[in-house]
Amino acid sequence: MVNATVKKEKGRRPRKRVCSFCVDKVETIDYKDTQKLRKFITERGKILPRRISGNCAKHQRQVTTAIKRARCIALLPFIIE
Repeated sequence: MVNATVKKEKGRRPRKRVCSFCVDKVETIDYKDTQKLRKFITERGKILPRRISGNCAKHQRQVTTAIKRARCIALLPFIIE
């Protein structure tokens, strides 16, 4: 046992994000609500991952399909230049 008395580093743990849709008790996410969907897109037009957006798995899937539907009917851009 080499260095058995080495202390473990106590790093700062990030706070667990809470799903905003679960807090508001949202059942379904509408693809026509572009203002809400823009919060989950980067400035380059990519969909934010779950670990950054803080959504639960169920609502992240709904957000992703809503963004893709809004892109298809040109409510949201595919890429922003």
